[in-house]
Amino acid sequence: MALLKAPSKQPKTSTLQVRLEEEVRHNLDKYAEFIDANPSYVVSEALKLLFKKDDEFKRWAGQHTNDHSQEQIKGEALTKTP
Repeated sequence: MALLKAPSKQPKTSTLQVRLEEEVRHNLDKYAEFIDANPSYVVSEALKLLFKKDDEFKRWAGQHTNDHSQEQIKGEALTKTP
């Protein structure tokens, strides 16, 4: 059973350029094919899973909000508060 599910709709996105080890890129492409999604979706969902599972990061992020966008960890993803 896949840990990530194929996307049901397209959320608002932004662009990020990253460099990956060749093996990681190969596995990213294969996983995207496996769940019938694109690599960007896999990266996004994998990061959401990481943020959700890492309690130490959640505590740290709660203590290190910036005044411009005050991002907080809540449940499954980063959410912006007004």
